Amino acid sequence: MAISESDVKKVAHLARIGLSDDELKLFSSQLESIIAFVDKLREVEVSSVKPMSHVLEMDNVVRLDEKKKSLNREEVLKNAPESLKGHFLVPKVIE
Repeated sequence: MAISESDVKKVAHLARIGLSDDELKLFSSQLESIIAFVDKLREVEVSSVKPMSHVLEMDNVVRLDEKKKSLNREEVLKNAPESLKGHFLVPKVIE
């Protein structure tokens, strides 16, 4: 599939990118090479290849949830710059 300079110019306009004439020629040939490579990849027989997200087999390492003693409210609020009625008091961020 041939990518013309007018195609590159149109995409550059849509992306609001200014390109010189030399850049139009360069990108046109580069995009044409990329599309030729993708077409070459389409020729490869992959029906027997299992889909994967990683090249290596990977398993998530997870730990069991364990019930642990938590901090009490008074200890936590000692570290707060300001508190009100057992809660952190923070400045308003929405106008």
